Amino acid sequence: MTESSTLHVEVWRGGEQGGYEPFEVPRRANQTVLDVVTHIQRHQDPTLSYRYACRVGMCGSCAMQVNGVARWTCRTHVSKVATDGRLQLAPLSNMPVVKDLVVNMDTFFEKIQSAHGRFVGEHTRHDPVAAVKPDSPERQEADAGIECIGCGVCYSSCDVVTWKPDYLGPAALNRAWTLVNDIRDIDFLRLSAVAGDAGCHSCHTQGSCTLRCPKEISPTGSIAGLKRTTARAAMRGELDAESVKRSR
Repeated sequence: MTESSTLHVEVWRGGEQGGYEPFEVPRRANQTVLDVVTHIQRHQDPTLSYRYACRVGMCGSCAMQVNGVARWTCRTHVSKVATDGRLQLAPLSNMPVVKDLVVNMDTFFEKIQSAHGRFVGEHTRHDPVAAVKPDSPERQEADAGIECIGCGVCYSSCDVVTWKPDYLGPAALNRAWTLVNDIRDIDFLRLSAVAGDAGCHSCHTQGSCTLRCPKEISPTGSIAGLKRTTARAAMRGELDAESVKRSR
């Protein structure tokens, strides 16, 4: 591959009713998709809107659709996705488009709140630190999903979110599962929150979220855990707050 070769790039421009605009970008060795977008913004069209922060796969803010697949663009090398010299870049799906490659993630984060994705403890800073056994089954289940950084790739890849917009989505449910397995947490309403029509039982177990997760987390596995736990709780009549509290 020589430096004089060219990438043919189509970039989504505008809002929900926008369209693709073509660009020609020099192809470089070890070039990432984020490098391509940055080149366009800096050298061809300064009005192009997109997000990025760390550039090293830590923040997840550079996520967008690359040739129809949601990815972190800072970790996606052009050589892996543009074998024919062509790229099509679009904003993440399942979220409203603000402008160009930027989406509004409010609903995504609100669903994490709806799934009770916030730790609720009973101890204060004045109490001894709670001991958590690292080899306990609960801790291992929590560890398997705790590295989620909320980039939205799984949410954008989820077909259920596409046809059922109220569905909480894989990131919110994965977060709920980590907290269900945190023995220090005392949120007795969480299982009820994720057991409803928009919760874990709406998942079709297609696995797109797990396949696309840049952190190699399995939201599919977390959701399966919630399905089992909520089903058992329902059979025991423990899906209301007071019943859950009594059962612990």
